[in-house]
Amino acid sequence: MAAADQKPVLAGIAPQDALPVARLAARVAAAHGRRLHLLHAFNWAAFDEPDISHSRVEAEQLIAEATAAINKNEPSVPVTAEVVEGSAVENILRRSSSAFLVTVGDGGIVRCDRCIPSDSRAVQVAARADCPVLVARREPPPPGPILVGIDGSASAEVALQWALACADRHQARLLTLWVVDSDGSVEDATERLDATVTRYRVDHPDTAVECHVIEGEPDEVLVDQSRSAQLVVVAARGEEPLRGMLGAVSQTLLYHAPSPVMVIRGVCGGPEVTGRGTRVDGTNGPD
Repeated sequence: MAAADQKPVLAGIAPQDALPVARLAARVAAAHGRRLHLLHAFNWAAFDEPDISHSRVEAEQLIAEATAAINKNEPSVPVTAEVVEGSAVENILRRSSSAFLVTVGDGGIVRCDRCIPSDSRAVQVAARADCPVLVARREPPPPGPILVGIDGSASAEVALQWALACADRHQARLLTLWVVDSDGSVEDATERLDATVTRYRVDHPDTAVECHVIEGEPDEVLVDQSRSAQLVVVAARGEEPLRGMLGAVSQTLLYHAPSPVMVIRGVCGGPEVTGRGTRVDGTNGPD
């Protein structure tokens, strides 16, 4: 059970993907021994007085349904909830500094073939939040490995720490990928990847880890590999971990990876890991 003063998992609940977000956030909260806080934001000022009452009832019903799903799937996770006024993005961002992790839905962007909705809530939150952001998909992921992209940057090492912790807590295999271009040295990247993983794996000796170096474009390779992953962990911006910005790889994964994507900002430290739980797909991990 998480201590009352621990930072919670914060889940932004919206009508189009409330239940997938709630279920995924609950699984993460259970795995990391955290409490879960549901947040639904609504712009009451945009409605006439008669509609306000009706919309408030709908918002409260949405929270009730999400809470019921959480209690059914992860009954040990403490749940609190609130309905607030104003922008969903701004309300989530304000609370992100006191959250362990934020979970939001993708808003359907993964199904956009050519459109690039830069104002997407998921993209805005992932780019600006003060903690890691987990973007849920409407379809459940396969029971595959946790995938993390490494490129030698300091922020990628922070992403690796989170990926190792998630693989440990969800009792999943970790697949680490370093993608080099045609002019890159596979041998050098392999040595650096092995050394980096060895350094951070000390705290997770029982976690199965595979390390691979592949030639190609990082965004294309990671999207392809994500099709069989239960979760993808990526740094927000590789060698340039600037606040308020996402790199090409993290943006491409948000738009096109079918699995949930966890975006780690370079300024974030590794997670404080406690407890064990279920896989991201909701099934029980091995004994």
